[in-house]
Amino acid sequence: MIPAKYNVRNLRVRWMTTLMTVLSTGLVVWASVLCFGLTDGLRYALQVTGHELDLIVLRKGSADEIGSGLEQKVAREVSTLSGIAKDGEGRPMCSVEFVTILTKPRRNNGGTVNLIVRGLEDVGRELRPDFRIVEGRDLEPGKFEAITSRSMAARFENLAIGEKLEVNRQFFEVVGYFEAAGSAAESEVWTDLRDLGLARKSPAAVSSVCLRAESAGQRDELQRLLQDDKRFQMKAISEKQYFEDQMNQSNAIQYIGYIIAGFLIFGAMFAAANTMFAAVASRAREIGTLRALGFSRSAILSSFLFEAILLCLLGGLLGCLATLPFNGLSTGTINQFSEITFSFRFGPRVLAQGVMLAVSMGLLGGILPALRAVRLNIVTALRER
Repeated sequence: MIPAKYNVRNLRVRWMTTLMTVLSTGLVVWASVLCFGLTDGLRYALQVTGHELDLIVLRKGSADEIGSGLEQKVAREVSTLSGIAKDGEGRPMCSVEFVTILTKPRRNNGGTVNLIVRGLEDVGRELRPDFRIVEGRDLEPGKFEAITSRSMAARFENLAIGEKLEVNRQFFEVVGYFEAAGSAAESEVWTDLRDLGLARKSPAAVSSVCLRAESAGQRDELQRLLQDDKRFQMKAISEKQYFEDQMNQSNAIQYIGYIIAGFLIFGAMFAAANTMFAAVASRAREIGTLRALGFSRSAILSSFLFEAILLCLLGGLLGCLATLPFNGLSTGTINQFSEITFSFRFGPRVLAQGVMLAVSMGLLGGILPALRAVRLNIVTALRER
């Protein structure tokens, strides 16, 4: 085998072409990993929201909470069913909720987009992952107050602490920011159920019932009862399944990202191939000398492929490192007719995809130049100047 230091020396000698190829490969990997991190962040926000024992109860035939409507009296009866878990105070972990969509302006003249406002009961907070107030305070029922997340306050007008959100000519003062483990709950504005119903001129309005079962068996039994019992005849779907259905939006973003990455990779492969073709042309005499010294064609093939992969791998590592400042950066997209906020996530899996992408570019971009190198006639190669 040809020593690896031979390839390293050649990359150092041709530092200008090496640098240009590394930078172009790094740019492609950077753009691709950003797409992967964007998709991973959205998928995480939807996945972490679903609890194994939680059910979302909707009107039969409804696909989501926005299109659902329940009778409040019947919705209240759900909390009396056996098999529902209790909180620390002995209350059923069952929250009657009302969800409405408002069209509100983004900050910095970013246009208008749909905003989810959720009216819920106190126990509803315990049904969200790791809910906690991180700034300000929690809302007080009856005072037309609201809470939201920092990311939503940064993206929408009138959602910062101290500002007032208008709902049907009723103003809700934002009194605090909350976190919920980066889940989809952080894409909403929360207020008291009764306050939101009064503001919307529908005091008895209910969109859904969110509950937690005591066990997986009880969850399945509650799901069957709510769907089949004539008292209810509702649609009860597990929370995990509900948010998995919403991941179709995340899949669309992922496919778009792969298409964009494909075009970029195609261009980067040409850059790597051109670099290696130039290397073969300028080192014909070296190749002939290596053959004369007894190195086999497979050794020369492996050497040139290794050089191409090393070249792109350097670019890939540079591109991955360049994405790290974006880790945790908040952004948003439209999901189920409203905006959902989430953060870029560049974990080990996403970064490994970037590195593998770079290796693939080196392999595919270097194979043809490497084959050309091994096909050179020894005598002809030694006569090259």
